Amino acid sequence: METIHYVEKIRKFNRFYANVLGKIDQEIYNQTFPLTEARIITEINYRNGCTATEVREKLGIDRGYMSRIVQRFEDENIIIKKQSTEDKRQYSLFLTQYGKEIFNDLVENANNGVDKMIQNLSKKHLSELIQYMESIESIYSNENDSSLVVSIHPFQPGDIGYVAHLHGRLYAKTYKFGRIFEYYVMKGLTEFMIDTDGGELWVAEVNGDIVGSIAITKSSENVAQLRWFVLDENFQGMGLGKKLMEHALNFCQAQNYQHVFLWTVSTLETARYLYKKYNFRLTEEKPNEEWTGEQLIEERWDLDFSDVNQSK
Repeated sequence: METIHYVEKIRKFNRFYANVLGKIDQEIYNQTFPLTEARIITEINYRNGCTATEVREKLGIDRGYMSRIVQRFEDENIIIKKQSTEDKRQYSLFLTQYGKEIFNDLVENANNGVDKMIQNLSKKHLSELIQYMESIESIYSNENDSSLVVSIHPFQPGDIGYVAHLHGRLYAKTYKFGRIFEYYVMKGLTEFMIDTDGGELWVAEVNGDIVGSIAITKSSENVAQLRWFVLDENFQGMGLGKKLMEHALNFCQAQNYQHVFLWTVSTLETARYLYKKYNFRLTEEKPNEEWTGEQLIEERWDLDFSDVNQSK
């Protein structure tokens, strides 16, 4: 077997990390809601209206065991079932208010458990840990398409020019932005390259080509700005926007930023949807006539990390 060296390395890592997770699980989950039941509650919360079949297939649970858990949860007023309008044989699952309280307790316990695991790590090591975890997730999220090699990494020499090019080309083609917008992007990127303290810029690559970017810059000791978030329209729908956003927000929290804000325009509906998903709130609007020759509405969106923690 030519791959035996890789197999052994993967198995070694698996044994090590299984022990790490086992210690966390022992602290988090009690006899009332063991790991499998806690995962089911979490899945129903995040996939509001999912079916028992969808949860069972996602988590790899035996059909009979899943049926017994769902029945107990319904009897104990943790969930409610509503008959699907598309398939009368299926029922959509929702957490009750009591179920949401249980979920929130599980989240708090889980956060405390993970916090204990990482409290002795330096900011540098914590940032690297998150980056490597997301790399593993990214690889396996695209495992069904062997033709695509996807990666997200901090910018390297030569990347910044591609980021400016991607902004200029995409916004000119899709939104009719003029040359002055590309100048605005390049000016900001140049200033960032001179002083990256407290910030980072990531690029997303598919098969070695840069198709997206996102960055965090330092605004003050406790406040960061999210900038240069762009994704080639040919690669939307792959989850890259979500992964870029999570890289940026994880970095902010590793740097102990309390608040992050961004500027966008009202016509960027896809981006605005993602900002809402991550609990950003529209806080300011102002007109802009520089970039297209017509009036645009610039929007400021803000996020307090206390809101992020409460939503997990």
